[in-house]
Amino acid sequence: MKCCLIYAVFCSVPGLSVAGAAEKLNVLFIAADDLRADLRCMGNKEVLTPNLDALAASGRLFNKAYCQQAVCNPSRASLMTGRRPDTLKIWDLPTHFRHRLPNVVTLPQHFMKQGYFTQNIGKIYHNWRQDKEKGDAPSWSVPAVMHYAPHHSDRAKVKGKAPRSISKDPKCFCKDVPDEAYFDGRIASLAIKALQERKEAGKPFFLAVGFWKPHAPFNAPKKYWELYDRSKLSPPPNPEWPRDAPRIAWHNSREILGAAKQRKLTRKSVMEMRHGYLAAISYFDAQLGRVLAELDRLGLREKTVVVFWSDHGFHLGEQTLWAKTSNFELDAHVPLIFSTPGMKRRGVKTDALAELLDLYPTLVELCGLPKAEGLEGTSLVPVLGNPDSRVKEAAYTQHPRPAYFTGAPDVMGRSVRTNRYRYTEWRNFKTGEVVASELYDHQKDPLETVNVAGAAASAAALTECRRLYRAGFSP
Repeated sequence: MKCCLIYAVFCSVPGLSVAGAAEKLNVLFIAADDLRADLRCMGNKEVLTPNLDALAASGRLFNKAYCQQAVCNPSRASLMTGRRPDTLKIWDLPTHFRHRLPNVVTLPQHFMKQGYFTQNIGKIYHNWRQDKEKGDAPSWSVPAVMHYAPHHSDRAKVKGKAPRSISKDPKCFCKDVPDEAYFDGRIASLAIKALQERKEAGKPFFLAVGFWKPHAPFNAPKKYWELYDRSKLSPPPNPEWPRDAPRIAWHNSREILGAAKQRKLTRKSVMEMRHGYLAAISYFDAQLGRVLAELDRLGLREKTVVVFWSDHGFHLGEQTLWAKTSNFELDAHVPLIFSTPGMKRRGVKTDALAELLDLYPTLVELCGLPKAEGLEGTSLVPVLGNPDSRVKEAAYTQHPRPAYFTGAPDVMGRSVRTNRYRYTEWRNFKTGEVVASELYDHQKDPLETVNVAGAAASAAALTECRRLYRAGFSP
């Protein structure tokens, strides 16, 4: 019965088929941390991402995929439970989703209930701030590993004394060490071993591999820094605050600049961190390549759905901001790639709007599993079959103010992304009163440098965006 269901799923969608429909498909579920939609295959000619580019060439890259909140815990909780942050009532770092919905069935847990072996290597759920749960044990067939630590603990680990860093900025470390000196190199090695074990076991698997980069500190091994010439790297193209943008949209960039005593950045520091971020991406990309090469070597690619995602984007000095916690495009926009067995029109990108929330129903449908209850995302399977298909009118992102609050937020900013516009309303969290609004026309202003919410010419766009806002968010 299950085999027939898998066959029906793939045959019902033009452009998708599966070899060996009698077998369940595996899932290789790969995450990056703080990787904005800045891959070479997405138009950034400075960054070197050969393995991500190859994955995109073998599958479907979503040009317009968005997170639900641009900070780790709410984004990952939303993706893994299939619920929006407002449903979970999680907008902060410390609150575990099982405090809100104790019996919710997560994405890997749903697969485990259908007979899959589920395994977590690296950062998939939020990490060190949640002391009691330390991940989510009910999601996995075996205990998770390398998933629980603060980012600053990812220091070079080598035999003997580690070499000194030749970097200057306090967020950067450039040491001549091997890949496995840092978390992501060791995670790749563990993932390779896990794939070998899964091949031998012969049971369908859901393997989640969560890389920690390019999250700060920017500490890739020296050889990845050497891929780039800092003197030729571009500075932030839009370093000024957007014209006519409300100040409520701003935050103090505390992750990079400090929470209490904010440091002032020199141009050298700005460029060193931009360099370090690119080096971290290339380091992570190399580890991804190792895992995918092993998947191919083991002959598992044609039996495995590969999905790659990042939890949110990142600012590197654009719009006066650093890191995440905004509703701007740079924070909300994420890379998303699916590569499935039997996919037609491989390598053709899509402009269909997508949300990380959509991964849960998409993977369930791709693998022919029974539908899960309570999901708020939409399956992207039609787009995987035909990149010209569309499954939603808008994508939704939100973030509170203060960005890191205690108790309850003062204001919530909720953002609607259409094919052309990004519209954000900032509302008093208690009363619902509109405090401020923003509208950016991505056809004319892709860098979001001018808020046109108050322009007479934007009236029609505002009306449509407000309709979509009401459709996506409770009043």
